Amino acid sequence: MPRPRAVVIGAGIGGLTAALALHRRGWDTTVLERAPTLSPIGAALTLAPNAQRALAALDLGDEVTALAAWQGDGLMCDPRGRPLTRTTSAAVTERFGGPLVVLRRSDLVGLIVDRLPKGVLRTGEAAYLTDAGSAGRTAHVSTPQGMYEADLVVAADGVHSRTRTILFPGHPGPAYGGWTVWRILAPMPGPGFVPHESWGRGLVWGSLIRDADSVFIYACAATQQGGRSPDGEKAELLRRFGQWHDPVPTLIDSVGEDEILRHDVHHMAVPLGAFHRGRTALLGDAAHAMVPTLGQGANMAIEDAVVLAHHAAPNGDPLSALAAYDHDRRPRTTALVRRAERVLKLTSLRSRAAVATRDAVFRAASKAVPGLLLRGFDGIADWHPPTVKIPVAERHPQ
Repeated sequence: MPRPRAVVIGAGIGGLTAALALHRRGWDTTVLERAPTLSPIGAALTLAPNAQRALAALDLGDEVTALAAWQGDGLMCDPRGRPLTRTTSAAVTERFGGPLVVLRRSDLVGLIVDRLPKGVLRTGEAAYLTDAGSAGRTAHVSTPQGMYEADLVVAADGVHSRTRTILFPGHPGPAYGGWTVWRILAPMPGPGFVPHESWGRGLVWGSLIRDADSVFIYACAATQQGGRSPDGEKAELLRRFGQWHDPVPTLIDSVGEDEILRHDVHHMAVPLGAFHRGRTALLGDAAHAMVPTLGQGANMAIEDAVVLAHHAAPNGDPLSALAAYDHDRRPRTTALVRRAERVLKLTSLRSRAAVATRDAVFRAASKAVPGLLLRGFDGIADWHPPTVKIPVAERHPQ
């Protein structure tokens, strides 16, 4: 009996993870990516224990966890460096069963692609869903190179998903989140560096250890959509953060203009009523883009991929599998979109009085409630995939 065929639109983290998970499940899988190569996009990403457990179901857990570099204290503070609350790497592991891992996006992409059979990934093929399929009809995806017929289509084509527009033309699509984000990989500023996230007036600066030699930086500002600095983004960061506590100015000074990425943030302010139609499923940002205040965008896409493969038995009914996927994923991700929005409102405060009150509440609450910072990730980082491991017995050689 021939294996069922799955086509994945988009070769980001979510799409590639879905391709690997479905391949291991017994699907003949093809990934279509419009870009000519998988050139690195984005400086780095943070994998919480929930995403690490999902990757462990694909036998990637040990390699990812081995990349964890943060040991010791972590700090949340104000622009002058005065603590709001604290945590430790050991407390993260104790509470959620694993560490926090920061790694280059390209490194994770490489780990996944290395496990895909040759020929699964096809770059330079811009894909367009022409038929979502139905119970009695396969789906069809068109590219300039030809038409693909599929028993299952996974649309992992990002926050501005064209597939989502085709499936749900009446949905308003993503909204601007009110924030722009700069992402940077900078050299380690010296011994004794403590990872930190600092909140100002409509500004957030975060510095996380990626490895012994580098720091992943995310800097956020509440600002108008589409903005760009006429004298460069490094100059813009110095204007906004150059007077903040050490080592923020040092980190900005240590990088060149071409090492700074800037992107506006969009999110699904209006949730979708479903993550699937016919034989086609939406995954990751295409389904539930969220503001990055929880650091869970890529983590949710990885969870999506493993849950989808769990339900998509190769000899089962794809429509029933997608209904089960929707049942599992839509309530969780919709709740996280809203949760991220609530944190965004706190970071967006600009008046001195409101910010002073916010900071005072944080300081008082952190003294009264030990582990306050980590409690904000209860129900997120403690998630477990529906199976410990996607069964090796169901793998099929290519």
